Amino acid sequence: MKNILFAASECVPFIKTGGLADVCGALPRYINKEEFDVRVILPYYTCIPAKFRDNFKYITHFYMDYGMHNERVHVGIMEYEYNGIKFYFVDNEYYFKCDSPYSSDLKWDIERFTFFCKAVLAIMPVINFRPDIIHCHDWQASLIPVFLHSTFATNPFFSGTKSIMTIHNLKFQGVWDIETFQFNTGLPDYMFTPDKLEFKKDANMLKGGLVYADYITTVSETYAEEIKYPFYGEQLDGLLRARSASLRGIVNGIDYDVYNPADDSQIFAKYTSKNFKKQKAVNKKKLQAEQPLLHRYPRT
Repeated sequence: MKNILFAASECVPFIKTGGLADVCGALPRYINKEEFDVRVILPYYTCIPAKFRDNFKYITHFYMDYGMHNERVHVGIMEYEYNGIKFYFVDNEYYFKCDSPYSSDLKWDIERFTFFCKAVLAIMPVINFRPDIIHCHDWQASLIPVFLHSTFATNPFFSGTKSIMTIHNLKFQGVWDIETFQFNTGLPDYMFTPDKLEFKKDANMLKGGLVYADYITTVSETYAEEIKYPFYGEQLDGLLRARSASLRGIVNGIDYDVYNPADDSQIFAKYTSKNFKKQKAVNKKKLQAEQPLLHRYPRT
């Protein structure tokens, strides 16, 4: 049996701001349990609803070297099983006491998620879960492949571990000055060069993940092609062209337990694959009647 770890900043039903949370909540459920042991790790935000937090199980805690000066920081581990999937939560109140998963201060979020990425790897030997694959989602988890090839490179526990970097939204990359990144990560100078983390004289978390991940995926085949060119590439198109052999688009699926048009009470006319054309037309007309401005003006 192979072990897969999903690492992300959000996941339904615990915390959600967008589609990333839907993917990280639904996809692990549908991976073949006979072949794969799939687990998910997230930050232990204090804004996770109490109905979940009150049932989390404390596993243990330890202290991890963090940053250029190897400051000893607390790493707690909480656990919860939901829909047959084991979830872990990285506990550090200094970083994750919050009203929402992201703040208005990008520099602060970069520090928080840098801590998260290193803590994810430090936790694995403690819980004795050796991932064959770590699936990293968006910039908040993108330093995990970087740490795998640097700080944890000589750790035999990760000798067979591979990483996948999934781009949900290329626009958001986690960019800040190199000095701050070096202070937070403790990474050496040679990793902040144009072929690695350096990005227009700053440092770029997502770029680091795209450089060091073994494989890169994104949310559709079309998007995987589009981001290889300047218009959609958000200034990383050159890197994505260089890594095109390891880049693939995989269309996001739908969790039919949540979005099932055959029994969805929030649509006007329910439908299946046998009658969807007629019923979707009914839904469109009734929605337009309810919101008449929607069909008066073309989309821009």
